[in-house]
Amino acid sequence: MRRREFLIRAGGLAAGALLARAAGADPAASDSLTAAQEQREHDHVVTLAVAGDTTLGYNLQTHVDEMLEGGVLREYVWPVYPRGIREVLDAADLALVNLECPFTERGEKLQKNFNFRARPELVKILQNASVDVVTLANNHLMDYGPDGLTDTIQTLDAAGIKWFGAGQHEKNARRPLVIKRNGVKIGFIGYYFQAPPDMLEPEAVYAQPRRPGVAGCFEDLECMRKLVHEDVHKLAHKVEAAIPYFHWGKEGSYEVRDYQIELAHQCVDLGARAVLGAHPHRLQGVEVYKGAPILYSLGNFMFGGNKDPDDKLSMIARLEIGRKGDVACELTPIQVTTWPDAPFQPYVLEGDARSLALARIAELSRPFASTLPQLQGAG
Repeated sequence: MRRREFLIRAGGLAAGALLARAAGADPAASDSLTAAQEQREHDHVVTLAVAGDTTLGYNLQTHVDEMLEGGVLREYVWPVYPRGIREVLDAADLALVNLECPFTERGEKLQKNFNFRARPELVKILQNASVDVVTLANNHLMDYGPDGLTDTIQTLDAAGIKWFGAGQHEKNARRPLVIKRNGVKIGFIGYYFQAPPDMLEPEAVYAQPRRPGVAGCFEDLECMRKLVHEDVHKLAHKVEAAIPYFHWGKEGSYEVRDYQIELAHQCVDLGARAVLGAHPHRLQGVEVYKGAPILYSLGNFMFGGNKDPDDKLSMIARLEIGRKGDVACELTPIQVTTWPDAPFQPYVLEGDARSLALARIAELSRPFASTLPQLQGAG
């Protein structure tokens, strides 16, 4: 594998000069990754790297266009955004993010507060980030209607990226994605749900028996309880590790809502080995419930929805899943952007910045009776 290192400086949204040089991968690092992979195969362990909200349109697409207009070749553009976190995702057997925009240039704009979309060619950013799987169960997938959904699925399929959480009808949207790696079967299932007063989206985003959309229920907690009971219970008996990924909570809030906790605990009680969450665009606390890690909000990742957010702290979670369904979790704190020098380019925090980030996540996790060993004593 060959990697390229890039230096980009952009004044405002105007792209500045791009310096690029080809560099061979470190043979020792490649050998180390290969040895680690072989050991995981032998031990029947799967590593899963998970990140949060990923919007490749809006401000990020504008930044892409300005680089292209400035003469940067396309093949040099796509690796720019994941360059600071690529090795973290490369080191995992599977990498999963929440794709919070359709890949489309078609469709009728859904009447709502904010609408995102990205040109289909921007899927190459996900490919360059080593993303293997995306959840589509969120409040922006249907921003450009059924055409946007269709184009997104076709784009992901052509790129070799697996998906779950949406479909041409409810049954399809609720269908889990099952992947087997290193002798371990993992089942993913996605839902979008917000209880009042958090919900700001139209009911039209949800799939129905004869309508395309995302999986979940419009404001109806009892409906969500039933969906979770039916789907997670069934999935947990078919795989070593069932992992639901929810889009939930209050946007912009660090507070974990009661309904998030209830649904997460219900999933674990039904046999889920971990529960993932996104949507608030902020980190929320991490709980360990009956041995299962619950990441209530993973925050932002490569997020074009806000070019310079007030809170830039986020994280990538690394889950190690054994053949018996046992799960260990470790967090890698990241900063999601550096405006205007390296916009929409997350990078791993190190040294004192990493320690401070873990202390902050530990503080957010303090309300829970149990959290990750990594966070105990970090606050």
